[in-house]
Amino acid sequence: MSKIKNDLILKVLRGEKTHRAPVWMMRQAGRYLPQYMDLKNKYSFFERCETPELAATITLQPVDILQVDAAILFSDILVVPKAMGLEVQIIENKGPLLPAPIKSVEDLKRITLPDVEDKLHFVMEAIQLCKQQLDGSVPLIGFAGAPWTILCYMVQGKGSKTFDEAKAFCYTNPSLAHHLLQMIADTTIRYLKAQASAGADVLQVFDSWAGLLCKEDFDTFSYPYLLQITQALKDTVPVIIFAKGAWQSLETLAGSGASALGIDWCITPETARSMAGEKIVLQGNLDPVKLLSPIPEIIKETTKMLASFGAQKHIANLGHGILPNVPVDHARAFIDTVKNNIYPSF
Repeated sequence: MSKIKNDLILKVLRGEKTHRAPVWMMRQAGRYLPQYMDLKNKYSFFERCETPELAATITLQPVDILQVDAAILFSDILVVPKAMGLEVQIIENKGPLLPAPIKSVEDLKRITLPDVEDKLHFVMEAIQLCKQQLDGSVPLIGFAGAPWTILCYMVQGKGSKTFDEAKAFCYTNPSLAHHLLQMIADTTIRYLKAQASAGADVLQVFDSWAGLLCKEDFDTFSYPYLLQITQALKDTVPVIIFAKGAWQSLETLAGSGASALGIDWCITPETARSMAGEKIVLQGNLDPVKLLSPIPEIIKETTKMLASFGAQKHIANLGHGILPNVPVDHARAFIDTVKNNIYPSF
């Protein structure tokens, strides 16, 4: 395997000093790029995910166009419930739909612990293709959804602002909820280990709906499973946990074994650092909507964000995924501003 030429993000995750923060963007492989839209118009969502050549092409687009410091695999967190046996549809302009969600013990009998190498072979093939095509230019990030977030979709059956049915499921039948969470965690560990074996250099776990839980509930229904995943993988590959909105649990998450914690824009870097401690890397946290501002404002806001994190132990990113209506030049302004901000000691 080729030595990685730009290994900035790997150095930061290993705790080494660097001359600047590495930068990438969540959802960078996708919907704001005209080149992606060309493929979207020709192939369905799951065709794009499940065809390794298409997934690899989409993964590499932002590396070629924006010169980001890492590629992130084009895929979706819902390939996991699909592999476990649930039907998953992606409805254009509406989002995910799981027509037969989990509501009872009987429903649990419809899902299994899959052979991930079989059911999700296309992901590992896409990773191998990406690694070949990247040819050591930048690291490749693989990912999966956190068990709590996956449960939200498997129980609610669709996207939601509150995931009230998923929460009620946990509160009214906690033993059933924990059984499902453990099945998801076991599948996710196997899945991420397979991604690492296929060549992923970094793994990120997205707990997109962590912010819907109070600290006590996060400690009950989310953190134990994040801990299992991180502990199972941390000695093989660096793990980034992005528990969106769960700022109250940053101190807890810092003890998980993760190499980095992602934060959104609703917490200041200074507060996040005081809670997470000095040792762990922080990733984030520009509000994606700010990329719709005029370019001089993007440069100003990005520079201010970088100053708030200070030198070292920071991966520059957005506080959530890039929006579909962001002009490519605006995304480029964000990336270039980070690259131009050299730490004072260098």
